[in-house]
Amino acid sequence: MSWTLTEDDLPDLARGAAVLGTGGGGDPYVGRLLVREAIRAHGPITVLDPAEVADDALVIPTAQMGAPTVVHEKLPNGAEPVLALRTLEKHLGKRADATMPIECGGINSMIPLIVGARLGLPVVDADGMGRAFPELQMETFGVYGIPGSPMAIGGERGETTVIDTGADNKRMEWLARGITIRLGGVAHIAEYAMSGADVKRTAVSQTLSLALTVGRTIREARERNEDPVDRLASALRSTPYQHLRVLFRGKVSDVERRTEAGFARGRAAAVSFDGASKLEILFQNENLLATVDGVVRCLVPDLICVLESATAEPITTETLRYGQRVTVVGISTPPLMRTPEALATFGPAAFGLPHAFAPVEEIG
Repeated sequence: MSWTLTEDDLPDLARGAAVLGTGGGGDPYVGRLLVREAIRAHGPITVLDPAEVADDALVIPTAQMGAPTVVHEKLPNGAEPVLALRTLEKHLGKRADATMPIECGGINSMIPLIVGARLGLPVVDADGMGRAFPELQMETFGVYGIPGSPMAIGGERGETTVIDTGADNKRMEWLARGITIRLGGVAHIAEYAMSGADVKRTAVSQTLSLALTVGRTIREARERNEDPVDRLASALRSTPYQHLRVLFRGKVSDVERRTEAGFARGRAAAVSFDGASKLEILFQNENLLATVDGVVRCLVPDLICVLESATAEPITTETLRYGQRVTVVGISTPPLMRTPEALATFGPAAFGLPHAFAPVEEIG
């Protein structure tokens, strides 16, 4: 069922999006403020259930791309994704009937909401990653046959570019990444234009609703003095993300982070409170691999989420700091994201990891 997103929903939505962002996807707090101002200026946003989108509707997803660390220094003004959408509409010779996230994590859960509020467009309650990934070809849309291009890029100074690489989504990512670097490390995009029928076939459904549920569950658990991680595990059991496993509890002991080729790359380490065990996380914008004492505990595409131990507030890769007390959890992804075709696109091998994928609920 479709629903209306209001300003009051935004804190919970941002919190849940940061959890689903698995450490990346950009800072949802920045996006939350931009959406708040857009709602105040233009009114609430209609969020469409994918089942209610007409099969012949034109849906154009919108997003931000670039290294999450850059966004802290290079804040968007909210006009850039609108520019990208309008540029792609002009190129296609058609107006969009709705927009949609390409990923449900971090700031990219928010960018389509800015576009929806500013243009009066509904936002489809679905996305193409079911989490956040660092590269544009890593979409369920592309896995199941939707070309990402033509795509449009909008810059903060009104620059626009259209890239068309046909069905080669990986080359589209490579070209767009280069342009984004030259725009200062962050840009806004419109891509994977598709029909409503293709949304129903290829998207991970109801992920904006999921982000809202995750954020609300954590907040309400704290208000009731309940364990937010336990409450979150219970809330997820009735969703396609049904398995949550606590991987580690301890204190961050080391963080290595660098901005390289348009990505935030690095590793983080933590030691258990008794000093007996060590966690290591590798990330490329998002957390990709978690090992405890050298043993794999969770790996992409399953979600690796770092939470502040006392509050379960999510901690992004750019805000990880020495001394933080953390609870690290692994969350299972939907079946749509675990097929052989999906794993070939955004499984461990796609990131150069020397591990075969194993579901988090099956790892000992």
